[in-house]
Amino acid sequence: MRVMPAEWENQQLIQITWPNADTDWAPILREVTEVYKQLAEVISLRQQLMIVSRDRHEVLRALEGTKANIENITFVDTPIDDTWARDHSFITVREDGRTKLLDFKFNGWGGKFAAERDNAINAATFGSALLDLGYYYENHLNTILEGGSIESDGNGTIMTTTRCLLSRGRNDFQSKAEAEDMLHETLGAEHVLWLDHGGLMGDDTDGHIDTLARFAPNNTILYVKCDYEKDPNYPELKAMEEELREFRNKDGEPYRLIPLPHFGMAKCFFEAENRTAILPVTYANFLYINNGIIFPSTNTPKDKDALDVFRREFPDREIISVNAMPLLVQGGSIHCATMQYFSI
Repeated sequence: MRVMPAEWENQQLIQITWPNADTDWAPILREVTEVYKQLAEVISLRQQLMIVSRDRHEVLRALEGTKANIENITFVDTPIDDTWARDHSFITVREDGRTKLLDFKFNGWGGKFAAERDNAINAATFGSALLDLGYYYENHLNTILEGGSIESDGNGTIMTTTRCLLSRGRNDFQSKAEAEDMLHETLGAEHVLWLDHGGLMGDDTDGHIDTLARFAPNNTILYVKCDYEKDPNYPELKAMEEELREFRNKDGEPYRLIPLPHFGMAKCFFEAENRTAILPVTYANFLYINNGIIFPSTNTPKDKDALDVFRREFPDREIISVNAMPLLVQGGSIHCATMQYFSI
């Protein structure tokens, strides 16, 4: 039987894709490189890390003076368009005792951005780093599927959003049933939970689930809750909360729902373009690592309430804060910037 593991299961390694001056990060390259340096240090001190970049020597120079464990890092050099590893990387499933890496097509979130080089990254990583670990490759390049658009409980249930999976520019599914057939065939989904609400302003992904609601052990869902009725995101997040209350697992049981505080509206002025943009800041975009969680810090007092939730809900895991605010300039966060590969 095929199943997509839950993200808290044991991981073999994590991938990040390193920013450079030819990406959209150019205006704040120094600030965003500091985030990736933090990620490289935090992850490599605890487990294996794969860094994809246009030139490993740029990365090695950036890591000089950090505590990163270079012996735990595998480098892959290949051309890149952007750095959102969650969406251009492989998706892992297990079937018949094998751990398989599924290579889906990435088209820049429905054709919004250039993605040809990002779509070729998986071929480079498998050929130079992942094959020797014992993974099996499976080609699904006729289907568009981004890792940030799906959540698995490790037991056959996939949670996703209507806004993303049924969006134009991806697969042209005519119904949820068509999309569910794909999720069953590729990920082994036996039960699919659809959120019809919850889209955040400023989100280029058309409603990725990893900005809204996340599975946790013990039949739990962590979700973004907004209590401020004047917040522009309030109607959608309130409607999403009502949907979550109606969700049942495949055994018919309701979920234990744990609210995460909503950061609220965040604006960023893009000097080069002379415009102000709304940023989708969310504490749901955290990353499970082996025996820990990387928390997307905003470096504001609002972190405290969110950290209290994580420390209460994950007492057996180390909670490590990494400043996520530079990532928000391009609309993502910690989970968006990373992808886990599960143990063989």
